[in-house]
Amino acid sequence: MTRQMTGAQMVVQALKDQGVDTVFGYPGGAVLPIYDEIFQQNDIRHFLVRHEQGAVHAAEGYARSTGKPGVVLVTSGPGATNAVTGITDALMDSIPLVVLTGQVPTFMIGNDAFQEADTVGITRPCTKHNWLVKETDRLSGVIHEAFHVATSGRPGPVLIDIPKDVQFASGAYTPPAKADLGHYQPRVKGDQAAIEALVALMETAKRPIFYTGGGVINSGPSASQLLRELVDATNFPVTSTLMGLGAYPASGKRWLGMLGMHGLYEANMAMHGCDLMINVGARFDDRITGRVDAFSPGSQKAHIDIDPSSINKVIHVDIPIIGDVGHVLEDLLRIWKARGRKTHKEGLKQWWADIDDWRRIRCLDFTPSKKTIKPQDALVRLEALTKDHPNRFITTEVGQHQMWAAQYLGFEDPNRWMTSGGLGTMGYGFPASIGVQVAHPDALVINVAGEASWLMNMQEMGTAAQYRLPVKQFILNNERLGMVRQWQELLHGERYSHSWSEALPDFVKLADAFGAKGILCTDPADLDDAIMEMLNHDGPVLFDCLVEKHENCFPMIPSGEPHNKMLLGENADTSSAIGNTGAVLV
Repeated sequence: MTRQMTGAQMVVQALKDQGVDTVFGYPGGAVLPIYDEIFQQNDIRHFLVRHEQGAVHAAEGYARSTGKPGVVLVTSGPGATNAVTGITDALMDSIPLVVLTGQVPTFMIGNDAFQEADTVGITRPCTKHNWLVKETDRLSGVIHEAFHVATSGRPGPVLIDIPKDVQFASGAYTPPAKADLGHYQPRVKGDQAAIEALVALMETAKRPIFYTGGGVINSGPSASQLLRELVDATNFPVTSTLMGLGAYPASGKRWLGMLGMHGLYEANMAMHGCDLMINVGARFDDRITGRVDAFSPGSQKAHIDIDPSSINKVIHVDIPIIGDVGHVLEDLLRIWKARGRKTHKEGLKQWWADIDDWRRIRCLDFTPSKKTIKPQDALVRLEALTKDHPNRFITTEVGQHQMWAAQYLGFEDPNRWMTSGGLGTMGYGFPASIGVQVAHPDALVINVAGEASWLMNMQEMGTAAQYRLPVKQFILNNERLGMVRQWQELLHGERYSHSWSEALPDFVKLADAFGAKGILCTDPADLDDAIMEMLNHDGPVLFDCLVEKHENCFPMIPSGEPHNKMLLGENADTSSAIGNTGAVLV
């Protein structure tokens, strides 16, 4: 039975019917009818952020850590445009979001009304789909369709622009079961012939590798479990993109670590030297491939992805398999077992010997200092003191600290690592940590940050304080734009153009001003005690860890170079295994 209600009531009812319990937003004139309906109910919690970009990043953290879509509510004009960075970030990293924006009344659209913007036009390139709803009768059906689009296939953000008069007007509410979900029905089952062809290659490959990405995590927990079973059963090595960390456990003996620009030496060398590359839910991002024409030159390549547009977009593959990672891995494992669980055991034995040689390089080794805190050491100690916590989540900002976190922190499970991969959005980590903490109120949530990135959305300390969210902000403060400074040193003749700030705040006083706890650590001897003080505090903490100002993040594939041309740190052991790999050393 259809029910008559206002557009604003439809929004709230549709969210309830979609199982939404949390909304991140910021009110304004064009969404006040919806906010009035939120005020009159208790099923949906609303979290007031301090900036619309923060609302979207918080929703991303919520979505990435739960697997459920994040929901955002902002007003028209600047409310919508402030959300664009977060929406684009979600599109690049395949994060399911439903963004609701207010719009001026329909009869004022196109008149340059107060706080009017062409939100649909502005966000068309950065959403999976968007809608401008001019008829109240259509509103509930569009909302249900939006959730379907955001969460089906390759996940991503969608946006619904709702004029104010549509919110006030009455119409017929359509329940989810009767909503027209349109023609968007992504293919989830992979082609059986292609899967069998891949199994045949797996049976004869001497130097295979699984190259995994965020698509494994997006597919759900069963996909990660199937990946683990397949990797361990075949004895194939496995590596991952930044977004795929946790799909296979970091403690697993077949784990090579992250690959790519700042990936581990053994992972990059294995990718370069493999004869069979099995891409599972990754998109051949440029930070992974390096120079495309020299990427994994001697391998046959298979690509499993639910997004047809990702197939052959960057790297031509021999076996394309379009489908949901979980479904394809299930079929792949079943067929491989049915054919006798065959692998090239002698080839694999030599392949692992080569990999062990590359591991002996010890590319992440560094020399701790007794005078200043090395950023690597700060993360080694953070890992040691938190790795056994039963419910730890890590978010990051963007820069050197992000790469060090990926290198030195270990992730045993999916959905525990939230970072901005494709867009590389400074300011992501702090609001994302808020979204994670909202979703997991009893968890330990730590945002690994650089001082420059953290300052981009520092206003969200107000959100953390208001809702008493015990998020821990672990700032590696080198008083520099660390990654910018590193590139200027290595690639621009040490001309440090505007890569530092001469007006940084006192972070301890800043924390105090927001009613949070501030901790300053400058001495390596005090590091463990300071970290424990942070962990034991039951409210939000701003940890200012002053680190070595000019430390560089290695390994590093220089721009325009292939995987086997890496810059290594001075502590890497190149005495035995470097051989004729062609690696560049520093």
